[in-house]
Amino acid sequence: MGTTQLEAAPEPKYWHLKTVISEALDTDFAVGEILPNERDLAARFGVARATLRQALEQLELEGRLQRRRGVGTTVAPPRVGVDVSTTQHAWPAAGEETWQPVDCAAGTVPAAVLRLLDTAPGERVHAVRRLRVTEGRPVAAELLYVPAGSVPGLDATTTAEGPGRARAVLRELRQLALEGQDRSVELGSARADDAKELDRLPGSPVLVVTTRYLSGGRTAAVSVATYRADTCRLTFGDSGDLAMAS
Repeated sequence: MGTTQLEAAPEPKYWHLKTVISEALDTDFAVGEILPNERDLAARFGVARATLRQALEQLELEGRLQRRRGVGTTVAPPRVGVDVSTTQHAWPAAGEETWQPVDCAAGTVPAAVLRLLDTAPGERVHAVRRLRVTEGRPVAAELLYVPAGSVPGLDATTTAEGPGRARAVLRELRQLALEGQDRSVELGSARADDAKELDRLPGSPVLVVTTRYLSGGRTAAVSVATYRADTCRLTFGDSGDLAMAS
């Protein structure tokens, strides 16, 4: 990748730079290779570091680059296709081995999730954290919010917290008759806890898939799954109940 001065272009300067770097990634770099530091790249292309960062951020969003803790910016492998279609999935973890229970605790529930759950005042909500692994790589971190009323058979004195309690909540949830589910997808930024589990930097672009599970005429659970935007290509099959949130 030699020195390249950018010519005047109708599109924003960083966008033109993104195109130039993208072409160089196809010819001069291999998957996993570390890019030169920002100072060297900015000098090679004759641009300000702020312009370079905008181009690199866009390439990361498009899945061409990855920022890795303690490593730097590397060329990303092709995105992994991840099936999130409601036609393929019933209750969370029903027949799925890709999701690994990590923890279960009672904590603060986000206001947006509370509105979906419509729980009674003071009702306890179990927060089950899971990690989705595809082809040996962590691709998503999920928080599944389950009101205590949805799993009345769960003994509060058994397995206070941890993976064991997470599995117990999931087992009880699958005893209910699933009436339906709806799902939305939106672009977001990785929170610190999700970023750590997914080997990302806080604030990195992610895809947030929110699923509401319905049973007995009410919301039985709400899943908020954070997928790596740089490595995941979400597929939805023939699902007709998907909403793209803005």
